[in-house]
Amino acid sequence: MIARRASERAALKEEAGKGLEGGGPGAGAEDVPTPFGGHYGRPLRNRLDALHELVGLSRARVESDALAEAGRVLDEAAARQRLSSRHTVIAVAGPTGSGKSTLFNALAGVSVSETGLRRPTTAAPIALSWSEGAAGLLDRLAIPNRLRRRPLAGGTGDTELQGLVLVDLPDHDSAVTAHRDQVDRVLGLVDGVIWVVDPEKYADAALHERYLRPLAGHAEVTFVVLNQIDRLGTDAADLVLDDLRRLLDEDGVALGEHGEPGATVLALSALTGEGVPELRELVARFVQERTAPERRLSADIDAAAAKLRHAYVAEGRAGLDERSRDAFTDRLAAAVGAQAAGEAAERVWRRGAIRACGTPWLRLYRWYERKRAHGSAEPHPAPPAEEELTARQRVEQAVRIVADDASRGLPAPWAQAVREAATRGADGLPEALDELALSLGDPAARPPRPAWWPAAVLAQVVMTLLQIFGALWLVGQIIGVLEPGLLPPVLVMLAGIVGGPLVEWACEGAVKGPARRYGQEAERRLREAAAACGRARVLDPVAAELVRYREVREQYATVVGSRPSARVLGASARVVGGYRSGTRRLGATRAGARAR
Repeated sequence: MIARRASERAALKEEAGKGLEGGGPGAGAEDVPTPFGGHYGRPLRNRLDALHELVGLSRARVESDALAEAGRVLDEAAARQRLSSRHTVIAVAGPTGSGKSTLFNALAGVSVSETGLRRPTTAAPIALSWSEGAAGLLDRLAIPNRLRRRPLAGGTGDTELQGLVLVDLPDHDSAVTAHRDQVDRVLGLVDGVIWVVDPEKYADAALHERYLRPLAGHAEVTFVVLNQIDRLGTDAADLVLDDLRRLLDEDGVALGEHGEPGATVLALSALTGEGVPELRELVARFVQERTAPERRLSADIDAAAAKLRHAYVAEGRAGLDERSRDAFTDRLAAAVGAQAAGEAAERVWRRGAIRACGTPWLRLYRWYERKRAHGSAEPHPAPPAEEELTARQRVEQAVRIVADDASRGLPAPWAQAVREAATRGADGLPEALDELALSLGDPAARPPRPAWWPAAVLAQVVMTLLQIFGALWLVGQIIGVLEPGLLPPVLVMLAGIVGGPLVEWACEGAVKGPARRYGQEAERRLREAAAACGRARVLDPVAAELVRYREVREQYATVVGSRPSARVLGASARVVGGYRSGTRRLGATRAGARAR
């Protein structure tokens, strides 16, 4: 499957290159069509394509619940790219009584959203669009036509806000559950959000724990507005604003200070209009950049990647090294008895040489011993019944150890996949090794004979003939057939008697080297055969899983990207601003008390 994907990519690039050849400036392999095109920039398209590929490769390995967020991001990205890229959807959210609707009307320049003391006042999202062409975006937000407004009746509103779609949301802490559900749904679809807080509820735990902290990575598309500063003095407003920054810093929300990307935090009064022009200017700049949808999607990808980190990031270097492979081969060789087979072949070679080159009398004696042993009524000891079970256990142990080595440090889904691949390969492996050993044959059954064996046998025959000749010569002298002379026949007999063992000893010394090499060759053949069987059944499937993990790990690295997330920037901001927030905490607390 991996090879097929690679070939499809190569073919796609080749076709794109041929189709774009001579097609104008910029034509080339970079213009290969991808699942995500449209108005997204290439970095975002690459991350979305990598996330799409990552989900496809991981469906059989990672739980569907873990991939659900990534799938949602891909669906939302595909839906957003089909809609207008000229519009930016910003939601105005906040707690009860914070003045959301008042700020919404102030930005619109006309009373659009209902305000009042009754809580909750806003019961359904109300959309305000400064230009045409946003119907698809509002349909996606499920805002009915009766709740869609324009800034001025019959006009197009402020030119600097062209492309803005502003949505007034119900209170996130409303007692009506349906209101909270609408807030959660819309916040997952908009390009940016303006959080409106007041001096009384800016530190509300529900706001920070349910929204600001989980959405800390979306700081670049977030505005946090401290409303109703007309109720505070100048010094108190500064202290409350600093305390709000401290709380955001603790939530991990990066603050856009000193030119760094992050959330915009400012204080205003929607009732008196103080600070509203500054907010309009910031929102207008935010809309005219037309990068909010991409930044929102990038933050969504960061959040999805963070949730998937445990499924793709290994603790250390994953894989099988040569040491683990060699150890696995050694264990399989021990299970099939490669070393024992080699030693047996060496012994048989040496025994055959000694038997062939030994004296006839010694051979006759050994033959007699064998006959007596075979004719004995004593039962031969049967091979132990647990021998086969022990070999099977050795094979299972070898597979278990190599699976543990290969899965060590891997994330849990891929470690489990590696173990399952090794376990599947272990099924039938002992039987396959037995069949392999039988197909190779017993190297000790009929060992080959070296070329010098006939000469040694001939020398041994000559020594035997000398003994017989000397004995007959001596007998002939004893019975008077031959002339007496004791020394010559005795010397001939001694030559044969001493020469036979000398020839046998020389052959035994000469056969050590070839016998050792023959045993080593038999062991090597059985060892290589066992290693090939283990590689085909266990190591190759395990390696395939590791290759697949490396591929998804590369895709995950592309998804994460090299761009630091807002959460990382928030951590940096916490280090820089920790001292400042700590020194002002007491004064801000007192200012909040005076405001209340």
